[in-house]
Amino acid sequence: MSKLTFETLLDAGVHFGHLKRKWNPAMAPYIFEEKKGIHIIDLNKTILHLDHACAAMKQIAKSGKKVLFVATKKQAKDIVSERVAAVNMPFVTERWSGGMLTNFQTTRKSIRKMSLIDKMKSDGTWDTLNKREKLFKSRQREKLEKNFGSIADMTRQPAAIFIVDILKEHIALAEARRLNIPTFAMVDTNSNPKLVDFPIPANDDATKSITLILDAICGAIKEGLEDRKNLKATDKDEAPAEVVAEAPAEVVTEAPAEVVTKEASKSAE
Repeated sequence: MSKLTFETLLDAGVHFGHLKRKWNPAMAPYIFEEKKGIHIIDLNKTILHLDHACAAMKQIAKSGKKVLFVATKKQAKDIVSERVAAVNMPFVTERWSGGMLTNFQTTRKSIRKMSLIDKMKSDGTWDTLNKREKLFKSRQREKLEKNFGSIADMTRQPAAIFIVDILKEHIALAEARRLNIPTFAMVDTNSNPKLVDFPIPANDDATKSITLILDAICGAIKEGLEDRKNLKATDKDEAPAEVVAEAPAEVVTEAPAEVVTKEASKSAE
């Protein structure tokens, strides 16, 4: 459960949609009314869909899989990088490179290039380069860090993708859909929620609105990670008990057999 109240969402302006002329008819089920030419989102629907999304996110995190967050718009970049980094999930906030998911092997090659440059600095190879080569490598490293630094630990395709503003991130959404990766997204009144597996009707332009939704999603991920940690700890505590229970059984069954053998040989003599 997201634990967000109707009043909290209202205060953050989550209900404000776009102008009526910009609306997407597919958003009709999530619109409460039109006020002064602006569509108002039904916050009861927002809470319902947010709860579903949080429950799904919690399960993904509990299974130990990664969720990729995508938000390159100015209002969301800093919020996403701060919140998502805290739960150790990959994110893209600078620019979505076409084929980042559909051509994932090439993406991994770019990340490896970054690692190789870092290795050069640690193993002494860097000192053998001339000034021009160092400058070129440094600039290449900076560019790679900007585009791929936040997904450097993503060794395989994510289990799900969360998007802020599917119109702006339409390439990321299309790639995820093509690969059948579950999609979560904040959908405003100018978006098509049918393109998303877990749409959350909400204002995707206001900083406060984005912060609230992301805090709820990241909170669910955090809970899932804690559950996974506790489950591992429980399994670890139970493991020695099984060993102890089995050990005496081996001693009891084997020891008498040895004694019987010795006694039999004595009697034979």
